[in-house]
Amino acid sequence: MADRERAPGAVRQITSLVNPIVKDIRALAMKKAREETGRFLGEGLKLVTDALEENWPIVAIAYAPAVRDQPHVAKAAAAVRARGGDVLEMGEAVLAKITRRDNPQMVVGVFGQRLKPLADVKVGEGEVWVALEQVRDPGNLGTIIRTVDSVGAKGVVLVGDTCDPFSFETVRATMGSLFHVPLVKTNRDAFLAWAKATGVRLVGTHLKATHDYRKVESRAPTVLVMGNEQAGMTEEMTAACDVRVKIPMAGRADSLNLAVATGVMLYELRRGQLS
Repeated sequence: MADRERAPGAVRQITSLVNPIVKDIRALAMKKAREETGRFLGEGLKLVTDALEENWPIVAIAYAPAVRDQPHVAKAAAAVRARGGDVLEMGEAVLAKITRRDNPQMVVGVFGQRLKPLADVKVGEGEVWVALEQVRDPGNLGTIIRTVDSVGAKGVVLVGDTCDPFSFETVRATMGSLFHVPLVKTNRDAFLAWAKATGVRLVGTHLKATHDYRKVESRAPTVLVMGNEQAGMTEEMTAACDVRVKIPMAGRADSLNLAVATGVMLYELRRGQLS
């Protein structure tokens, strides 16, 4: 993107739907393109601002002519330019094509991906991480990342074959929390070996558990383990949990949505740290 005849510091105006830059950005809707480039797309000025505040790598900012003179947009564009990123002014039709929405937000950003190595994760007393085994729904993943941020938990470990945390749907659901919450990707064997070596407590939810989720001691270094939306945790992960708990229900539903259940558990585990 940055190599396509862009003068240093210049704002590139793009009106054509077939512009090669538009093609490159639009391709980020596909997982293969995200993996090959190490980039992803996010919509909204808030996401760009959050990324800048966290010193996240930003490849480009694009905005509609209607907002070019807004102070916050101009400030964000100047910050992206100062970091060597592209500043692109695009018509609303072009932004709609990029975001695949009829009414896109007037600002989008192209960001570099960032993952934390599992070996660098340290869970201290009173701290909570979340491990998601084979989560498949991008909306659930994004909502969980946002909830982790909200309760002051420390990060999310994606275990096994999960949906992409940098997909457009996931990023949108995080509402900017993606830039505040460290993410780790690993397989189950590596995760269980890490948990054993570090001595963290694994707390998992299970339909057949008898332990009340409201009676879990909250000071121990904890990783909350949540399973797949349909199947729950694998047998291996279930067996590895130090504590298995159940969230009681009084109605006729037999289970909770994954993001809702994770939120319930996180607020309970963090209750002593929330005022």
